[in-house]
This record gives sequence, C-alpha cells and structure tokens, in this order.
Amino acid sequence: MAAFTSRDVARLAGVSQSTVSYVMSGRRPISDETRKRVQAAIEQLTYQPNAGARALASQRTQVVGLVVPFGPAADTTGLLPFLETITGCARERDHDVLLVTADEGTSALTRLAGQSLCDAIVLMDIAARDSRLPVAAASRVPVILIGIPEETWGLPCVDLDFPEAARLAVAEIAAAGHDRLVALGYSAGEIARDVNYVGRFERAAVAAAAAAGIEHLAVSPMEPSPAGARAAVEQALALGGPRPALLVPSSSSVPWVLQALTERGVVPGRDVTVVGLCTDAAAETTTPPVTNVSTEPRTVSALAMQTLFRSLERDRQEPTGGVELVTPRLTRRGTTLPPP
Repeated sequence: MAAFTSRDVARLAGVSQSTVSYVMSGRRPISDETRKRVQAAIEQLTYQPNAGARALASQRTQVVGLVVPFGPAADTTGLLPFLETITGCARERDHDVLLVTADEGTSALTRLAGQSLCDAIVLMDIAARDSRLPVAAASRVPVILIGIPEETWGLPCVDLDFPEAARLAVAEIAAAGHDRLVALGYSAGEIARDVNYVGRFERAAVAAAAAAGIEHLAVSPMEPSPAGARAAVEQALALGGPRPALLVPSSSSVPWVLQALTERGVVPGRDVTVVGLCTDAAAETTTPPVTNVSTEPRTVSALAMQTLFRSLERDRQEPTGGVELVTPRLTRRGTTLPPP
C-alpha cells in the first residue's frame, strides 16, 4: 500500500504543503472552502501524519492535558458531558486528550508541562483557594481553568455563572408565592474540597432570598444517595412550612430528592416546589420533569476549548487572563407550585 505524504495531500487539494500543515495544526485561520478541500484529500488518500515527526517539526505534541476530578466523591455522571465535549473539540483541531486525575495535585501539572507531554492544560475541580494555581501560573504551557477561584493568578477562567443561577432559582421560588426556601446542600466531599462553585452559588442564593424577602434555610451537607436524600427531605419538609420550596443545587441529588418526596406521598408541583440545578436533558428525564436552572456543561467546555486554542494560535504566548461566564437559563416544568 502506498504511503502518502502531506505533499500528496497538497497536490490533490490544489494547495501548498504549508496550508495542509496549518489545516492540521489549527495554528492559522484557513477558509472553510480550503479546509474542506484539504480534509477531503486527506480522507481520499487515507493519509495519517506521523505524530513523532510532526511533533519534532512543530515543537508541538498535539495533545491537551485534562485534569479531572475522580474518586468516590466525584460526580462521574456530571463529568461525562465535559469529557465528551472537550475530547470532541480537541479532535476537531487534530489534538488528542491526556486524562490526569486531580488527586495528583501539583505533581500532575509539573509532570504534564515539565516533561512536555502536552501543548496546553485544562484544569477542572478548582478549589476556592487552590494550591495548584501558583504552579499552573508558572507553567511552560497555557493553562485554562474551568471554575473561578478567589484568586485566579492571571489564568483564564471559564464557568457557568453560578451566582446568576442562584438568582434565577430564588426568583422562581419567589414568583410561586413562597416566603421561605430550604436549600438542600452539596455533598460533604464537595464542601471539604472547597470546590469553588459551592460558595459562589450559596452566597448568591442567600443574598437573593434576602433581597426578595424570603427566609433562607439550609440542610447541609446532603449526600447524593437515596438514604442521603430521604434524611434531607425529612428535615426540609419540617422546616419548609405549609408551602415548602426546595432548592437542590447538586445536580446528582435532584433525582434522589424527587424519589424521596414520592416515597413520602408528597407530590412536587402540587404539595411542594422543587427547583434543581442540572442540565436540561437531565431535568426532562426526572419523575416528574423538574423545574431547573441549566448548568450548560457542554457550552462551558466548548468555550474553554475555544479560549485554549486561541492561546495556542498565538504560538505559545501565555493566554490573556480573564473570566468568561456562561449564562444559565431557567425552564419551568411541573414541579413549581402555582402562586396562591
């Protein structure tokens, strides 16, 4: 079988060999028409570039390092949309993804950058006061955060606007005529890890409730399990008064809370308001479909990868620091009580 080269691809596509290289590396903007011709030629010739030679020539690995939360306390179901979107965006730009678990701490960053294993790093599971960030800020490769710590160290950050999510949820509860809400908190693991979004959401929810004249109560922590939900629901119903309103910010806990209510004969949307923080896809499949504020993990991931590749297109220059927020949306479904 003939071993085709990038020169053959260029000849078939009617472009220069350097244009083929730019299409494959994403280092320069190429018109859609030219990109399609090059990709069609690659497919026709079944051309596979030699990764080692390409890395030597470009001083790039064509690999993105992804540091993810993993372990008993991690929400692996909620992590899946991030993984799918990040790997998909990487493959579109001819990059592979190297997964590293967050429990390695700063050593993971040192290894990824120090051994030239990747061109850039996406760092997830950001703590409000994260000891990895000084190391990330000094890294030889660009690092982007999914999450917003108290001190960003000049690193670019992308995340959902959790304070706005809290305000939307509280506004929905206020519009339903409730004078108090009970927030069913995050897990003990998330609280212990000081994950950045916990404080951002909770502080905003307390402030929004105060502004709306609603009493804010909390049952926290709550473990995302049947037993954890049953215990939390029992406390919440005792605190919630005659028209209970439950706010569930942990997406993995939402279905367990609805199940615990059903087991007690309490009907969401008739006896109690439930507002969850979760994806629209998850909200549509709960029983009953829950009023939700969207968490937009795919949009957040795609935006983070756009920011990352912009930094790589600047030929290894450090990315400009800053915070980019994805705006959440509230969708009212059957678990919101009508106003009295």
